[in-house]
Amino acid sequence: MSATPREKSDQPSICIDGFNLAASQGTGIATYSRNLLEAASRLGFRTEALFGPTLSPASVKPFGEVAILDPERPETALRFMQKVERDVRTRLSPLGRMAHPVAVSPDVIWPGGEAARPRADQFWASDKLYFHASRAFKKHGRGTPVRFDTQDAPAPDVMHWTTLLPLRARNVPNIYTIHDLIPLRLPHTTLHNKPVFMAMCREVVRHADHIAVVSEATRQDVIRMLGVPEDRVTNTYQAVSLPKSLTERPERDVVIELEATFQLGWGDYFLHFGAVEPKKNLGRVVEAYLASGVQTPLVIVGGRGWLSEPETALLSHVKAIGGPSSDRIHVYEYMSFAALVSLIRGARAVLFPSLYEGFGLPVLEAMSLGTPVLTSNQGSLPEVAGDAALQVDPYDIDALCQAIRKIDADADWRADASARGKTQAALFNDDAYDARLRALYAKVGVSI
Repeated sequence: MSATPREKSDQPSICIDGFNLAASQGTGIATYSRNLLEAASRLGFRTEALFGPTLSPASVKPFGEVAILDPERPETALRFMQKVERDVRTRLSPLGRMAHPVAVSPDVIWPGGEAARPRADQFWASDKLYFHASRAFKKHGRGTPVRFDTQDAPAPDVMHWTTLLPLRARNVPNIYTIHDLIPLRLPHTTLHNKPVFMAMCREVVRHADHIAVVSEATRQDVIRMLGVPEDRVTNTYQAVSLPKSLTERPERDVVIELEATFQLGWGDYFLHFGAVEPKKNLGRVVEAYLASGVQTPLVIVGGRGWLSEPETALLSHVKAIGGPSSDRIHVYEYMSFAALVSLIRGARAVLFPSLYEGFGLPVLEAMSLGTPVLTSNQGSLPEVAGDAALQVDPYDIDALCQAIRKIDADADWRADASARGKTQAALFNDDAYDARLRALYAKVGVSI
């Protein structure tokens, strides 16, 4: 008699949503998702991911991953029957969707190559799952349950949704990660539909077996603002995970790269990176930098996000009129991850005085690389930075200006901050993260 799928492996399995995993350009939640899979695998769990591709995996069988990685096409005008089909599927979505197993194939290449393939033993897919679930929730206020087709593979033991989604898995515990409540805390900084966001929060709270957060600041927000009992919310923090091929690359090679590619010297520039949106505070960073009068160049890396115009107004003006100030500011909308790591390593300091963060991974990445950091005293950032970074009120231009001058002039402070930053970053290492995840999954009855 042939063995059942569960008999082939008695490892408990953790499945996460693949909502961000297949993106060609990484997001913060995609990084979180990949790190989550890596950690679960280190702990000995079987790891899985649930995708909602535009194509049906059955249409490209046996290479179902092709459907997962097929790029989304620009929207075109739908014909009448296509609209009818879309609307019917949306209305039926809250009745439930079936996820089918998708074989992992070494013949299908992921964006970024084999190193970018998520650390998953099993993929699941339900075509247009996230599209129709989101549309159904916005139109009808109802979430979508998901069942797993167990004919060829066992269902996961835990479904871990890595962000707020109007979905829940049937017959298994559901954990949801809430990274932040910024649309409620700083509503002016996002374009979220606030009533829909609030309804989504209520939906998740209603159906979650447990809620994970990535900082104590967010944990307290969830408890206070959403009314969730303390024992239902666990702070796992995050871990910094940078490839050794980049972190251990000889300094001499990085120096050559910085000079050849960017015409920048080691330790001779400030760096600000992240999407250009209000909470990242780029507008005040540029204003404070110009007011400081320092001659050290400022490098800005980040694509335009929502509400970016006010954040770039002064920068655009300076660039338009030209002159010495303009020449000192270098702007790049996109940078490969490898080049960004080199820029972080070689920076005099990273300037990241965000208005609010659910965690603040850029601060942790910079500290782990030994780069001094100027950050904010708001949200989770003091938890991440500890006493290793210079913290200021992100709304206070004069305080930012004085901090930039201090960092620029004080080599002893920079050397001390570099050492303390590495020590602080070590508190968020893989072992600490793994222990927190193990405790999280034990709370829904799954352990290894």
